[in-house]
Amino acid sequence: MSAVSHLPRLWAFVTMLAIVAALAVVVGAVFLATRPAGSLTATAAESDLPDLAGLAPLAGPPTVEPTPAPSAAPVTPATGGPGITLTPPRLLVISQTGLPQQTKEDISQLKHVEKIDSFDGGAIRISGAGLNLLAVDPARFRAWAPKAVAEQPRVWSALAQGEFVADSSAVRRFGLVLGSEYQVDGGPRLRVAASASFGLPGVDGLVGMETGRRLGLLPGVALLVHGPEKAATTLNAGVRRLLGSGAQVVTVGGGRTARAAADKSAADRPATAKTTAKATAKATAKQPRAARQVAVGRPGSYLDLYRRSAAVCPGLSWTVLAAIGQVESSHGRNNGPSSAGAQGPMQFMPATWKAYGVDGDGDGVADIWSPYDAVPSAANYLCANGAGQGGKKLEKAIWFYNHSWSYVSKVMSISQGYARAYP
Repeated sequence: MSAVSHLPRLWAFVTMLAIVAALAVVVGAVFLATRPAGSLTATAAESDLPDLAGLAPLAGPPTVEPTPAPSAAPVTPATGGPGITLTPPRLLVISQTGLPQQTKEDISQLKHVEKIDSFDGGAIRISGAGLNLLAVDPARFRAWAPKAVAEQPRVWSALAQGEFVADSSAVRRFGLVLGSEYQVDGGPRLRVAASASFGLPGVDGLVGMETGRRLGLLPGVALLVHGPEKAATTLNAGVRRLLGSGAQVVTVGGGRTARAAADKSAADRPATAKTTAKATAKATAKQPRAARQVAVGRPGSYLDLYRRSAAVCPGLSWTVLAAIGQVESSHGRNNGPSSAGAQGPMQFMPATWKAYGVDGDGDGVADIWSPYDAVPSAANYLCANGAGQGGKKLEKAIWFYNHSWSYVSKVMSISQGYARAYP
């Protein structure tokens, strides 16, 4: 399932990042939202909680015009375009240090090598999980992308604006939400502006060169090599002869040679990485599919709405939904949109709503602004992340709702307060 899981120690080059502690990598890691030490036992006082039984939901968008978000910065036009000459990579080389110029020249002179280019790379950590990134110049890297990706201006504009473009597999594996910002451990915040399938084993996403410098990625440690696909095996052998023992070479592409390399990667991978990949695939397969219609009707109070909506996810307490509703919008009294673009009483990002939004009142429309749709949709999203299993799974599901452990603590506290107020 994961590109990382098919890579046999490709990203071993980041072991030297032990010198730079903030950039340690976890090979084959899944996105484990590891809760910090300490329990979530604090609870909100009942006196601080609004009367849910007397609070009526109001359907529809806010009647008062929301404060407009700050004007977006002008989009920097991305250079290149659909007419550029694509040079799909046949090899991805990862070195422990930047390759010497002479070595790159020697590689470029090998038989069948038609083009090479080097990029910065390394690993970052978000909530303890490692992501492998390349830092690229969009104008140069665009020719290395698959045709469908090269033709997406938003990808290249996002990179030019210093934002993070995640590989599609990383979005699924890590539960990343487009448009959301994530705090890099010991570093800046990254906004996930777009996603695309780059087809580079072990690479979880791209950033621009300036962003890469801010993240501390290592200069020139990644090299892409282009040549005829049928010569991939010869290219691989020739490049390996020119590299030191610390470099890794992986065949890229969808041909038989690439599949054979992928199979070998799986065989060479440590047992722990295999186990993790299998466990991740198994857990993903068990996740409920997003329902499009549920039946909660139009109850007259938020109390009844939360209780009915919790039935969408067996095992989920209605008090968790109520706590999220209070934190996100004070039960529909501050529906946004937020500065990040979240909308409605449960503050969904439009992209997440598209995947998990449901029609709760049976009017044929899944309306992000309607509490009758938004609250059961929140239950649907939480359930897809394992909330119905309770315990650590519940905490992790709430973390996926808003990537912050202080948020999880606050929601759990308010939830326990509601449980006491409405036994």
